[in-house]
Amino acid sequence: MPADLMDSWELAMDAQAHSPVAVDRVVELLAVPAGPGVLVDATVGAAGHAAALLAASGPDVRLVGFDRDPAALELAGRRLAAYRNRARLVAAGYDELADHVAETAAADGPVLGVLYDLGVSSMQLDTPERGFSFRADAPLDMRMDPGAPGTAADLLDTVDEAELARILKVYGEERYARRIAAAIVRVRPLRSTRALAETVAAAVPASARYGGPHPATRTFQALRIVVNAELDRFSASLPQALATVAPAAMGADGPVSRGGRIAVLSYHSGEDRIAKRFFADAAAGCVCPPGFPVCVCGHQPLVRLLTRGAERPGADEVERNPRARSAKLRVAEKVADGPLPAPGPGG
Repeated sequence: MPADLMDSWELAMDAQAHSPVAVDRVVELLAVPAGPGVLVDATVGAAGHAAALLAASGPDVRLVGFDRDPAALELAGRRLAAYRNRARLVAAGYDELADHVAETAAADGPVLGVLYDLGVSSMQLDTPERGFSFRADAPLDMRMDPGAPGTAADLLDTVDEAELARILKVYGEERYARRIAAAIVRVRPLRSTRALAETVAAAVPASARYGGPHPATRTFQALRIVVNAELDRFSASLPQALATVAPAAMGADGPVSRGGRIAVLSYHSGEDRIAKRFFADAAAGCVCPPGFPVCVCGHQPLVRLLTRGAERPGADEVERNPRARSAKLRVAEKVADGPLPAPGPGG
């Protein structure tokens, strides 16, 4: 990686004193204080959660960290240098989780935790060259994996107006999706973040340009999600995570050891819906029709939910770390093996 780009990441991190969202709660629920085990950080980023989990876990606990972004992996490697013998970083997306965790699980298992901290990272937003933000003018890229095909500019060049409006509505929850899509199609090609932001701002009513987030915020979110197939990848990953983590060992009076836990930190309603549905299906018991006098399906819950609905960060954390404002945390613990629930649609 070019040194100047790595330096810009380091400066961005120093400027914002990066703090992982809900780190204390994540450590409380996922760390393994004693005994062997494997933890998986499916979105390792700057390794804030990963470092905290390793620090709170016993010396026989190993961690596998995933990221599609080579800059994130380089920085994570630096930040996990003290745990060099306990951490393995993988240049892959979390939709490839099962294949890459299998070897570590066989050698150092059981797998006792999987963490997803979804969405774009603060580092990516604060690195103008990546094109995730309109705060500085930059190429309209938005790829988490810079080697992947298809930038945001490519998407805007090729998608028709109706599909673009759907993307903005579904993935950005954009009220003015049709107006924005029509404006983009009229002026394309668009090659820079500033050009896109100005086009969106000009397309929305004057009342929507002031007193709130920048009018292009939702458009940038929607394009980023689609360029990186984020919801589809997440939907594909959750069943792999549930199949990979170990179930609790059961005794006559209930669990005698902890099962593997899956924690999801989401920042977008689509991500949260996927996690909520998947966990609810996995936690369901009998699925016989209501009129059946006795259960004939034999279906047993695969997980128990460790959070009541979605937990939200407190006001103090949001003040310290504005990124936490929209975060939702859901956690489930595996209690049994069995047929996996189907993943929800990616959008």
